[in-house]
Amino acid sequence: MKIPFNKPHFTGREAFHLSQAAYKGKLSGNGDYTRDCQLFFEKKYGFKKTLFTTSCSDALEMAALLLGIGPGDEVIMPSYTFVSTANAFALRGASIVFADSNPLNPNIDTELIESLITPKTRAIVVVHYGGIACDMDRIMQVANPHNIAVVEDAAQGIDAFYKDKPLGGIGKLGTFSFHETKNITSGEGGMLIVNDSSLTGKAEIIWEKGTNRAAFARGEVEKYEWVSLGSSFLPNELTAAFLYGQLEHLEAIQQKRLEIWKEYYRQLTPLSQSGFLSLPHVPEYARHNGHLFYVVTRSSTERDQLLGFLQKNGIHAVFHYLTLHNSPYYKGRHDGRILHQADRYAATLLRLPFYYGLQTSEIEYISEVISRFYSN
Repeated sequence: MKIPFNKPHFTGREAFHLSQAAYKGKLSGNGDYTRDCQLFFEKKYGFKKTLFTTSCSDALEMAALLLGIGPGDEVIMPSYTFVSTANAFALRGASIVFADSNPLNPNIDTELIESLITPKTRAIVVVHYGGIACDMDRIMQVANPHNIAVVEDAAQGIDAFYKDKPLGGIGKLGTFSFHETKNITSGEGGMLIVNDSSLTGKAEIIWEKGTNRAAFARGEVEKYEWVSLGSSFLPNELTAAFLYGQLEHLEAIQQKRLEIWKEYYRQLTPLSQSGFLSLPHVPEYARHNGHLFYVVTRSSTERDQLLGFLQKNGIHAVFHYLTLHNSPYYKGRHDGRILHQADRYAATLLRLPFYYGLQTSEIEYISEVISRFYSN
C-alpha cells in the first residue's frame, strides 16, 4: 500500500468555471470570478472586505504595507511557523521578535506576549496552527491597550472559528491560503481580510499596484493613476474561477475532512492514553476545520524512527516547521532567548497523510503501523 501525504481534491466544477472564465474573455485580475470569490467570504463570514491574492505570502506582505511597518519597528510572532509569516514584515525592515509556543499545541503562548512588548512594537501576528484557534480574547486584551495591530495568519484556518467568530475576522487584518495542501485550493492563492474599514481603500490601492484602478473602474474617480506604494497582488481570473469551483462544495469538503480528523483521533487515542505520543489539543473555545492531523512523539530520535518506519510501510508522513529563530537567516538577529516549546515541536511533531480522498481503511492501516512501531 502506498499512501501519499497530500492529494488535491477536485469537485468537478472547476473545469466548468475555467471554461466560463475563458469564454468571457477577461483573464486578467479583478474580474467577475475574483469578485464572486470575495463576495462568498464576505457574505458567509461577515468579513468587512476581502481581497483575493496570488498567495497568503502576498496577503501578509499587503498587511505589512497597510500597517506602514518599517525599519525600527518590532513585530511579535511565533517562531514555530512558515517563513512567510516573518518574511512579510522583515521585507519592510522590521525586527522580528519571536515568541514561544504553548505547551499544549503549537500556537503562540499568549501569556508571554505582554513581556515582549516594547515602545517599538507595531504588530502582533498570530498563527492558528492546523486551523485550531489561538486564544484571541486574551491576545486582543494584551494588544488593544497598547494600540498594537493584531494580524491573524489564518493560512490553515478557512472555515474554523474562535468561539462564534471566524478565524481571520478578529484582528485588524487576517490572511488565508488556497495552496494545494489547504482544505480549499486554487493551486496557489490567498486572501487578505480587512476588518478595519478605515483601511479598505488603501488595501485596494496596494492590491492594484499602488493605483486607484478599482475606484476608477467603479466611476468614483476621474483618473486612473499611481497614488501609493503597492504591487501586483491580484491573481488572474482562471485562478479565481478554479477557486470558485471549490467554494461551491465547501460544506461537503469540510464535513469529510472533519470525519477524517475524528477517525484519526479515535484510532490513535489508545496510544495517547498509554503515554506513547500526544494528539492535537483543541481548546474549548476553538472549532477547528480538519486541516491536518499530527502526533507529537517523546523525542526527536523517536520521531525520526517513526517517520522511517512509516515510509518503509508505504506511508508518506512529514515533519513540519523548523523554528525561525534558529534559521540560518535569523539566528544572528534573534535576541538569544531559548524557545523551549517551539524547539520541541520542531523536533517531535509528525504530520500524517491527510486529504479529502483518504479512506477509513487507509487511516486504520496508518494507525495500525504506528501501533506496531510502538509495540516493538
